[in-house]
Amino acid sequence: MAFQIVVNLIISFMWMFLSESYTLVTFTLGYIVGIILLLFLNRFFKERFYLERFFKFIVLFLTFIRELIVSNIDIVKLVYAKNPDFEPGIFAMPIEVKKNWEITLLANLISLTPGTLSIAVSDDNSIIFIHAMHIDEKEQSIYDIKNTFEKAIMEVTK
Repeated sequence: MAFQIVVNLIISFMWMFLSESYTLVTFTLGYIVGIILLLFLNRFFKERFYLERFFKFIVLFLTFIRELIVSNIDIVKLVYAKNPDFEPGIFAMPIEVKKNWEITLLANLISLTPGTLSIAVSDDNSIIFIHAMHIDEKEQSIYDIKNTFEKAIMEVTK
């Protein structure tokens, strides 16, 4: 990924020097030309195109914002209900992410979403323990977390 960024910067600087115009517009145009060239030459690189990972990060960020808004609305409904019906509890969720920073990111995204809190990770990094407001929806919570946060993290890092 870093090699592709460096090649793209070199292409954009060469574009500036060859056009003999040292402005931000010329640099940006050269950068866009570099992106197009790297897209055409992508098959010669071992790793995937570097902007693909950037777009996957944007998707992860937007997924987090969406989940944050939805869970906040759910918590507000729960707080203002006349007879709140919930049963908090702790459940174990098997995880597929393996690197420490991926596990940390997943745990933080879970904790930042209202209604859930990551408590601990098993010693072998295969299970994360989560406190949830509705323990009766354990399977649904596992499914939701795996198909939103964990899936998006794996797309960014792989």
